[in-house]
Amino acid sequence: MNNKVTILGIPFDNMTRKEFLSVLYKRMEDKEKTFLVTANPEIVMFAKSNEDYFKLLLEADFIAPDGIGVVRAAKTLNTPIKERVPGFELMLGLLELANMEGKRVYFIGAKEDVLNLTIENVKKEWPHIEIAGYHHGYFDHDDPEKIQMVKEANADIVLVAFGFPRQEEWIKKYLNEVEHGIAVGVGGSFDVISGKTKRAPFLVQRFHVEWLYRLIKQPSRYKRMSVLPLFLREIYKQKKRKSEI
Repeated sequence: MNNKVTILGIPFDNMTRKEFLSVLYKRMEDKEKTFLVTANPEIVMFAKSNEDYFKLLLEADFIAPDGIGVVRAAKTLNTPIKERVPGFELMLGLLELANMEGKRVYFIGAKEDVLNLTIENVKKEWPHIEIAGYHHGYFDHDDPEKIQMVKEANADIVLVAFGFPRQEEWIKKYLNEVEHGIAVGVGGSFDVISGKTKRAPFLVQRFHVEWLYRLIKQPSRYKRMSVLPLFLREIYKQKKRKSEI
């Protein structure tokens, strides 16, 4: 069912959202420890310039193609990916699974007020989830006591909202200390669940221009978005190298 598509050295799992959730559900039931990453072009380019983070991503159990830029890059390289799997949608799917099965979920990250609203809304939307615990993201991420705190919560799913690369770095440390559980970095997703930030309108999502919507809403994102042309340039370099082999 699954195969890998490598983009600038990052091996993406070529599965649909439904397939991802099916695999993750089985791993959750089998108590398999799982490091899940959702990666977009920004993350790929950061990894390209940061060897430690690059190696960290290679240790992930699954890397989902979050970002239409990744899907288009795969097509350009003649190794098409089935579909874009937005990290937010994958997180919602995990919450649905947790709700159906009464699983334990830990929420860590974001500002305290955002996190509190997130927990309130999760309780309303997914009432059968067992909240294993929650903690804001404003602490020393090297503090082993926080890892111990989450470990003791014995969660089936841990959602980490620090933003990359900090969330993946923390997840790796956490998973080294536990026996089971799915851990995934969810970036700014708590802002959306809390209601502090609205998702892009349906048509914007349908035509894959969320990046433009977010840029209009938050002009400060311009610096982050400027990596996209560099990403495309690297993709065409990779394509050229493949054609020369």
